[in-house]
Amino acid sequence: MMSQGQQSDRITYSSVVYGERRGQCVVVTLDNPPVNAISADLRAGIMAALADVRSKPDVTAVVLTGAGKTFVGGADIKEFGKPPAEPTLPDVIAAIEGMDKPVVAAINGAALGGGLELALACHVRIAAPSATLGMPEVNLGLVPGAGGTQRLPRLVGPVTALEMITDGKPVPARAALASGLIDGIAEDDLVEHAVALALDHAAKPLRRTGTLPVPTYEGSAFEAAASRVLKKARGRSAPAEAIRLVRLATEVPLADGLREERATFIRLRDSEESTALRHIFFAERAAGKLAGPDADATPRDILRVGIAGTGLMGCGIAVAALTAGYWVIALDQTAEAAEKGAARIKDMIGQSVKSGRISEEVASQQIARLAATADPRDLADTDMVIEAVFDDLDVKVTLFQQLDGIVRKDTILATNTSYLNPDDIAARTAVPHRVVGLHFFSPANIMRLVEVVRLAKTEADVLATTLAFARKLKKLPVISGVCEGFIGNRIYSAYRSEGERLLEEGALPQDVDRALEAYGFPMGLFAVNDMAGLEIAWARRKRQAATRDPTAPYFEIPDRLCEAGRFGRKTGKGWYLYEDGARRVDPEIDAMIAAYRVEKGLVARELSDAEIVDRLLAAMAREGDALLAEGIAASASDIDVVMINGYGFPAHRGGPMFARDRKHKAGTAQ
Repeated sequence: MMSQGQQSDRITYSSVVYGERRGQCVVVTLDNPPVNAISADLRAGIMAALADVRSKPDVTAVVLTGAGKTFVGGADIKEFGKPPAEPTLPDVIAAIEGMDKPVVAAINGAALGGGLELALACHVRIAAPSATLGMPEVNLGLVPGAGGTQRLPRLVGPVTALEMITDGKPVPARAALASGLIDGIAEDDLVEHAVALALDHAAKPLRRTGTLPVPTYEGSAFEAAASRVLKKARGRSAPAEAIRLVRLATEVPLADGLREERATFIRLRDSEESTALRHIFFAERAAGKLAGPDADATPRDILRVGIAGTGLMGCGIAVAALTAGYWVIALDQTAEAAEKGAARIKDMIGQSVKSGRISEEVASQQIARLAATADPRDLADTDMVIEAVFDDLDVKVTLFQQLDGIVRKDTILATNTSYLNPDDIAARTAVPHRVVGLHFFSPANIMRLVEVVRLAKTEADVLATTLAFARKLKKLPVISGVCEGFIGNRIYSAYRSEGERLLEEGALPQDVDRALEAYGFPMGLFAVNDMAGLEIAWARRKRQAATRDPTAPYFEIPDRLCEAGRFGRKTGKGWYLYEDGARRVDPEIDAMIAAYRVEKGLVARELSDAEIVDRLLAAMAREGDALLAEGIAASASDIDVVMINGYGFPAHRGGPMFARDRKHKAGTAQ
């Protein structure tokens, strides 16, 4: 709203930037949908607006804001690798900070990366209550490249700046206000508030962020934060560079720090690490999209979701659905089991309250949308039922056949099976075209990846609805065809088999895990097996024993571990020993493997870490090639997305398919 007597004249500065007179103030709006990325056109528009304001004596102040729900979502990543287009972002930021008329940032939504750097250059920053501010560049293997590492410490102190830059997660407006990052929150009309502030500051000395001294801080606190960052980095370069640059802000003048920051940004931008992370950035955005004639399929509305099975997986799915705003009916075999499941779900929601992720009010709203039952008839009005019962074909088929006579004909039936053939389940139901695979990863309320499995008869609108449902759960859906283990578990099986071959040839579990962790995996192969529980794969091997080719190679040590009751962490023994939660090498396992080699007539040899990693990555890539050839996976990038988000493959390596292709490209170039 404008006060009476104010004039409103729209001024076009570029195709994505326009201005509006509010008396003696110009409100400059950035309108580059969908996220106001800092494109060359947007940068040029801002510069034109600043020049226009400077040329008009009757304009005394500027407000910079964003159209829609985003202030500025960051750099236009599509420009990376192309010749730089003038003006550069550092030029724009220097022009804002150097203005002789106050520039107020009215942060209407997310101010991320270069968007936050724009706000830092403004003389005053005010935000809407819903705004978020962050520097996520580290997620792309980068550091802020337009002053973020040098100006942010001058406002919030080096420790908070380091945490924001290396964590990469945005902070809400109230936290930003408490830290000194912004100067206020507008509970009413943001732009009106910003205009009043801008005009008020027209007669005051301007507070230029770059000229501020770095606040006094505890050196020991900074070094402790730096140590935590390096520990989590697992070989990534960007976090270490961010530490160096933030420290530099406390030691040198702004101009020197900016020069070093820009040089570091460009070096990282052109690195393999950033190339890999940008590959994943685009791969995740491409994942889960229907192509061809199916691309026009319209998702159905989903309101009520049935969850059959209230074990760990079912409860996790229920929490994810409640968090997304769905009504949930949890089904189990008995009333007692259903009530226990409901109590577990409520406890999981309570843990989110304790951790500060949600409020008591939100938790109460989620719990109010939850019902628990032992009567399948209570699922009659659901729009989707997700089964998370025991992974047995007859159990799942019996459940779906029971539901056939209860739920509507358009209710989607989703199976969460990990290894069973979902086509076998669908074929034994009354309406097979409404059955789909929806493979969550445990814990389902935390893990981001979901494999959406298209069955032989799954209709396009069922698939589109399931993908939309997964996205509303804030999951990352990847479409898979039907095969044993789908994309992820099939590649993981090949990975594990190659790891077992390495043990036969001379490596020990700790050798394999050390090499993988040095490469960037958060946990090595055998440590992961211990954490998951060795009995799970053992049960599967026993089910397959009758049909296994007796002439095929078979590594017996995992079976022998299970026969000895060594199921992993839960029993204190597996491939490793676990005492007080700590993992340590067990000489008994080393001896068992050595004896096994003698028994089988195998001669051990020394394997380097490089060979171990190369062999394991090659095994993953070979299986990925097979999945592509069979049409199970739609693209190599989908495989990379699955392995990074579901199996701990280091994101800064780009995934097994990307890593193989880059290695091949590098070898060809030599």
